[in-house]
Amino acid sequence: MRATDIIEKKRDGYPLSKDEISFMINGYTKNLIPDYQMSAFLMAVFFKGMTDEEATHLALLMRDSGDVVNLDSIKGIKVDKHSTGGVGDKVTLVLAPLVSYLGAKVAKMSGRGLGHTGGTLDKLESIPGYKIEIGLNEFKEQVNKIGLAVIGQTGDVAPADKKIYALRDVTATVDSIPLIAASIMSKKLASGSDAICLDVKFGNGAFMKTVEDATKLATLMVNIGNLSGKKMRAVLTNMNEPLGHKIGNGLEVYEAIETLKGKGPEDLNIVTSVISGHLLTLAGITKTYEEGYDISLKTLKDGKALPKLIEMVEAQGGDISYVKDPEKLIEGTKKVEIKATNSGYIESIDALAIGHAAMILGAGRATKEDSVDLKVGLDLRLKIGDKVNVGDTIAIIYHHDKGVVEASKILEKAISIGNKKVAFKLIEKVI
Repeated sequence: MRATDIIEKKRDGYPLSKDEISFMINGYTKNLIPDYQMSAFLMAVFFKGMTDEEATHLALLMRDSGDVVNLDSIKGIKVDKHSTGGVGDKVTLVLAPLVSYLGAKVAKMSGRGLGHTGGTLDKLESIPGYKIEIGLNEFKEQVNKIGLAVIGQTGDVAPADKKIYALRDVTATVDSIPLIAASIMSKKLASGSDAICLDVKFGNGAFMKTVEDATKLATLMVNIGNLSGKKMRAVLTNMNEPLGHKIGNGLEVYEAIETLKGKGPEDLNIVTSVISGHLLTLAGITKTYEEGYDISLKTLKDGKALPKLIEMVEAQGGDISYVKDPEKLIEGTKKVEIKATNSGYIESIDALAIGHAAMILGAGRATKEDSVDLKVGLDLRLKIGDKVNVGDTIAIIYHHDKGVVEASKILEKAISIGNKKVAFKLIEKVI
């Protein structure tokens, strides 16, 4: 078997066997195949695509290139969710305690943020003392004991994916649906959960800009999961405005706590309850999705799941006083209010621009090596369709002097006020 023959076969649009994909992935991981041949292979996939079976083989081979977590010692069905990334997306912080309170086992390994999308680990580190790195045995014991844990990825997960992604990043082959799907699913499949719900976002603040592309990606990831023996769902959610009101690490933890108290924004309540409803059904806790959704929404609005977050934070060494008094998360941060200069309705919000404004303030990373300021960010007071009058506060900037002027200019351009009351469809479809 030769790399040249495999590249040629894919270049000409023919499906590859598991052995052929294995030859390329394992050869590249072991430095037996050079960058220039893997680059040619990735470009062939970019133009010719992959079948579901090929993408599944690719995901599993990348999964098996490193550590695969075995969660069999945790009793019950283990559930997980994954978001493709969005501005203000703090769903995991609300969902994990909620689903755990309702009886599912949440054994979640999360990542850090890069660019305009925040990472769950960064957000949790806004709580002083919270340990994101705990041993695998301790992780399993915690899930068995209290029903949930949210930590960083343990060990060496999918090293083939890391190496291939670095090459994709410099060869203009990132935007390939089979490669994106296999990359995401290789890590999800390595994490060991039984049931996975994917939150696939579309719109100006998401990686996938159109519903059509998001549908293709979601469908392929669900198929990869199903072919790998997992219980799968995908929910397509609208990222043409940020989720909730607050953007930034400590601010998003603040809003998640308020949501678990029953005081959260409606869009965050709905997205969380939709995903929770599917996970509860996949875990056999509710018979129908509708039942799962209803019980999830009611539990959120009643504020019953907050003690589960406190339990998790305490178990992982965090200072629970920050959960009990979330004002401490933004203590000492300066504020600047952005006022409306005309009346009407919020017609559009450029979520990507909002994310960049938060990053400029220090809430996000331009590179993996950048540090983040856990207390800065934005609070958008209004959503698309809301009425606004001259002088109303439309946003609050939380800052430590860095980037305030630039962020203010971005916000003023990113939020459009007009005469039309626009409807906003939050959930597009479920796959």
